[in-house]
Amino acid sequence: MDSDGSGADFCRFCRSEASSDRPLFHPCICTGSIKWIHQECLVQWMRYSRKEICELCGHRFSFMPIYSPDMPRRLPIRDVVGGLVTSVASAVKDWLHYTLVALAWLGIVPLTACRTYRCMFLGSLDPVISLPFDIVSAENLAKDVFSGCFVVTCTLFVFIGLIWLQEQIMHGGGPDWMEREVLPAPAAEEVPLPDNNNDRVNDVAADEGARDEANGEGGEDPLVGDEANWNPMEWDRAAAEEMTWARLLGLDGSMAFLEHVFWVVSLNTLFIVVFAFCPYHIGRLGAVLAGVTTEGRFAGPLTALAGYVIVEVILAVLHGAASLLRLRSVKKALGFCYVVVKVALLSVVEIGVIPLICGWWLDLCSLSMFDATLKDRESSLQAAPWTLMFIHWLVGMFYIYYFASFILLLREVLRPGVLWFLKNLNDPDFSPVQEMIHLSVWSHIRRLIVSAMIFGTAVLFMLWLPIRVIKYVLPGFLPYAVAVHTEAPVNELSLELLLLQVSFSSFFFPLTYIVKLTISIIMI
Repeated sequence: MDSDGSGADFCRFCRSEASSDRPLFHPCICTGSIKWIHQECLVQWMRYSRKEICELCGHRFSFMPIYSPDMPRRLPIRDVVGGLVTSVASAVKDWLHYTLVALAWLGIVPLTACRTYRCMFLGSLDPVISLPFDIVSAENLAKDVFSGCFVVTCTLFVFIGLIWLQEQIMHGGGPDWMEREVLPAPAAEEVPLPDNNNDRVNDVAADEGARDEANGEGGEDPLVGDEANWNPMEWDRAAAEEMTWARLLGLDGSMAFLEHVFWVVSLNTLFIVVFAFCPYHIGRLGAVLAGVTTEGRFAGPLTALAGYVIVEVILAVLHGAASLLRLRSVKKALGFCYVVVKVALLSVVEIGVIPLICGWWLDLCSLSMFDATLKDRESSLQAAPWTLMFIHWLVGMFYIYYFASFILLLREVLRPGVLWFLKNLNDPDFSPVQEMIHLSVWSHIRRLIVSAMIFGTAVLFMLWLPIRVIKYVLPGFLPYAVAVHTEAPVNELSLELLLLQVSFSSFFFPLTYIVKLTISIIMI
């Protein structure tokens, strides 16, 4: 970069002249008054714009070191050794720091989450008391870290979901009952009295007073200067510069990430208590009061689901009580909590329960095609319950996906208005989350029932009835023999075909269509 020490030119960015400690340079091929720039201004602009070329002439900036005139031709051995020792010490320091960062984020955080989650569901107070000692235990370390990563991922999704739901409520508005406020009774009307033109006199006096006040005070408001100097872009840049992913994770070399680790562990514990511990024990208490046993392979998820239902009912009752007592802040908080629980339950039902029911219904309607019985399914369920449930859920998801694709194909072929009872999935104004927020629970229950009836009827007409016709017309054609190379509890499904479907479809799987379709049935 060419330097210029003259004071007649100005920097193109800060519009300041050259000084002895801040000379002006000519780093590009621009001409005129815009060719001069300070080195600090150029470096700052390159950091913000992330460009290495001039935006006017397109010349690439280059920097070269400038040594002191008394610099020796060869460095002394002592300086070389000192620099080498400094570099090695810096490398060791960085290695120790990054090792500490990895242990904190990949070890302490998931391990704490896993063992905190486990101790809360043991049903005793002793594990809670001994939790600080269990966290530092080396028993089942790798397994607990892997399980803790799953727990941390779940809490992270819950946190993101809460923020996203809050944004949806802020932009799209809450339900009508949440936005509606109880207005006070109108005051009694007063009989108008003759004012003898007093309002005109008052208006004139008010205008004169305002004019005197404007003319009498000649000083400026001190806030005007502050507002003139306030630049929102500088504040945004300062905030972005202060908190980055490197600083958040501790990759910038500072120890501030330890505070972030503490807050992540605290939030994990809080989310486990609020979204797992409390609903599970509330559902367990409700089952005990109802006289229902909570034992079995799927007792935990079902108990937690029942707990969420009970929590939703309790929140609805408390919201009604707060409305009667006119507690606006409490009513708003309870209403938001109710919407969160309602959206969570509807999401679980529409993404988890409905596809699972469809998968089991497909399996039951196709038993005769594979020459299987309910006894075989019962034995498979006892041998591998979670695997069988996952396979049926996956099959149900594929079925709903292809059903949604078929509906979209029909909309392209048929004239508009034929499928009036189904909402258009390509409508940009249709938002499933807004439907969950604004519609009542009973409307969603009716939609889910009708959706299940439509899916079930389609399976009967497309699978069960053709199988019956084939068995009646061609008795020797069925059952269909599936070639399975290994003896497994779930041996009637072709896992090769299932993996083929997953590999080709799961990466381009529009999950939004599934959610939209399950809630898009309009009730009559």
